[in-house]
Amino acid sequence: MKKILITGAAGFIGFHLSKKLLEDERTVVGLDNLNDYYDPDLKKSRLSQLQEFENFEHVNIDIAEREAMAQLFSDHRFDAVVNLAAQAGVRYSLINPHSYVDTNLVGFVNILEGCRHNKVKHFVYASSSSVYGANTNMPFSVHNNVDHPVSLYAASKKANELMAHTYSHLYNLPTTGLRFFTVYGPWGRPDMALFLFTKAIIEGRPIDVFNNGHMERDFTFIDDIAEGVFRVIDHLPAASDSWSGDTPDPATSYCPYRIYNIGNNKKEKLMRYIEVLEKCLGKKAEKNFLPMQDGDVPATFANVDDLVQDIGFKPNTSIEEGIGKFVDWYRAYYNV
Repeated sequence: MKKILITGAAGFIGFHLSKKLLEDERTVVGLDNLNDYYDPDLKKSRLSQLQEFENFEHVNIDIAEREAMAQLFSDHRFDAVVNLAAQAGVRYSLINPHSYVDTNLVGFVNILEGCRHNKVKHFVYASSSSVYGANTNMPFSVHNNVDHPVSLYAASKKANELMAHTYSHLYNLPTTGLRFFTVYGPWGRPDMALFLFTKAIIEGRPIDVFNNGHMERDFTFIDDIAEGVFRVIDHLPAASDSWSGDTPDPATSYCPYRIYNIGNNKKEKLMRYIEVLEKCLGKKAEKNFLPMQDGDVPATFANVDDLVQDIGFKPNTSIEEGIGKFVDWYRAYYNV
């Protein structure tokens, strides 16, 4: 896969993946409309690093723009497409649901159509651990049913998996969906917990701790996410000979379709995560304990057996190492 379209290239995951591909001498076209969901200056800083590579081109397009997307695919003829552009955030979906439809549904089908009409060899897309919704059997397995989302964001990601399967079935388009588990690390999103906590602690403000601190997450370091996606791009999904409509496996299919979890395969208590951050910062946090927010879940935990078996990769960065690297980046970037 020599020429790759990365949507959301100036985003957190998109930036890290694009950089990894560029360093591997792939040609990357990075699509990003640099919207203001969070600080556009952070996105521009990421983008400026990518633009130092000769084999990178930035296009400023909204994936919901049908004609512009069709023209992009026609002009470039990509070998592979990785969709990381999405309206992210569980809590924001309670405030602005329409943005999730515009980007995560309308934009997604525009990308599928581009892949279909231009003979893309592999379409890889970001799903989310949030699709597990009301599931409580842990660790979460891609072979479990995920028909009970608890937020519109989760529902839109489940919809992406269903839409991708349809195109794999109808047009034999190889598609792979990746369910990411609580990604964190340098250049992270300012709306996520680690960034919010770090900023508040440094500034001497209290941090909001939901579900009274009784949260558990499978925190996954950004380098592990990027490595996993990087490896998946060149691993085309194959139809499963053992798939049966009598006992349908949600993770595989009779067509070239696959779903994987990418998580650290380790459940961490939120309070432990905060303790590690306090140690890295050398400062205690003042905690504001709050009830669980609508659309959230108390715990996530990834089963990554399929990723290990098929891709030969297992994330393993500890929160001590990962948070330390984030704090070092934060202090350098913001000069604090």
